[in-house]
Amino acid sequence: MDKLEHTQQCFVQLFAMKDKKKTLFTRRNFIGTSIIGGASAFSYARWIEPNQVTVTEKELTLPHLPPALDGLTVAHLTDFHYNPQTDEKLVSEAVAKTNAANPDIIALTGDYVTDDNTVLAPLIIQLAKLKAKHGIYGVMGNHDGWAVKGWSENTGFYRKAFEAVGIEFLVNQGSTIQIRGEKVFIAGTDSIWSGIVDAPACWKGHRDETVLALVHEPDVFDQLINDYRVDLQLSGHTHGGQCRVPFIGYAPAKVRYGKNYIYGNYTKGDSQIFVSRGLGTVGIRVRFACAPEVAILKLRSANSTLTNS
Repeated sequence: MDKLEHTQQCFVQLFAMKDKKKTLFTRRNFIGTSIIGGASAFSYARWIEPNQVTVTEKELTLPHLPPALDGLTVAHLTDFHYNPQTDEKLVSEAVAKTNAANPDIIALTGDYVTDDNTVLAPLIIQLAKLKAKHGIYGVMGNHDGWAVKGWSENTGFYRKAFEAVGIEFLVNQGSTIQIRGEKVFIAGTDSIWSGIVDAPACWKGHRDETVLALVHEPDVFDQLINDYRVDLQLSGHTHGGQCRVPFIGYAPAKVRYGKNYIYGNYTKGDSQIFVSRGLGTVGIRVRFACAPEVAILKLRSANSTLTNS
C-alpha cells in the first residue's frame, strides 16, 4: 500500500550479506557486515527516504455518510516542517501528486514550520498551487504555535497568510459546505499542545451534517468523540514515528498527544481517525520505513450502491 517494499528489500540484503569464500558466517564477518549494513541503512534514512514522496490511497467506509457523498475524495497533507533549503522539491512534488488526484477537499493539519515562522512565506507560495473542487482547509500545529509568540498573535499570523491564497484557516471554528446536495461540516481545532482546543466553538452551528474534523494531535480524538459527532478525524503530529522497524511497523519514538494513534486508520464506534506520516521531519532529517506521505482518502457510504465516485 505504501510502496516501501524497496526499503524492506534493501534492509534484508544489507543484513544477509555473506562471505563469498566461506559458507560459515563467522563472528568477524558478522561484525563487518553489521557495520557496513548499519552505515548503509543510516545513509539511506538520511539522504534518500526523506526525499521520496509516496501516495497512500485508502477507502474508508463511514457508517453515516450519505449515499450522495459516496466516493468523496479528501487529500490530506500534514507536518511540513518546511525548510526552503532542503524541502522545496519535496513539497513541490507533494503538491503535484495531490492535484493529480483531483480531490474534492484538501486538508492541511498543521506544523507548517518548526521554529522559524519566516519560512511560512515560501511554503505558502507552494501551497497556493493546490487545487480542490470544494476547498482547502488548514489548522494549527503545535510547532506553529511555538514559532509565533503569543496565542492571539499566532492565530492572526497564520490565518492572514493562508487566506491570502484562498485557503480557509480554522482555529476552533466550523465551516459548512454543500456537496452534491448534502452538507459537510468541517471542524478545525487549535493545537492542544501550544494552544487551546475549544470544542464547543468548533461544533457551534452543527446540526446533523457529516463531520470532518481537522485536529493536529491525534489523541484528542478520544475526548472529542465522547461529546461530539466525528465521522472522520484527520491528524498528523506523529510523523508515523518517522523511523519504523521494517516488517512489523513498530515505531520506537512516541510524542506527547500522539501515543494512542501513531499511523493509519482506526475505528471507535461510529467514528474513525486517520493519522498521516506527514511530509517533513523534526531533529535530524531522517526517515526509515516511514516515507513522506500524501494521503488520498476516498470516503464510502455504508448504504450506497455506487461503485464509483
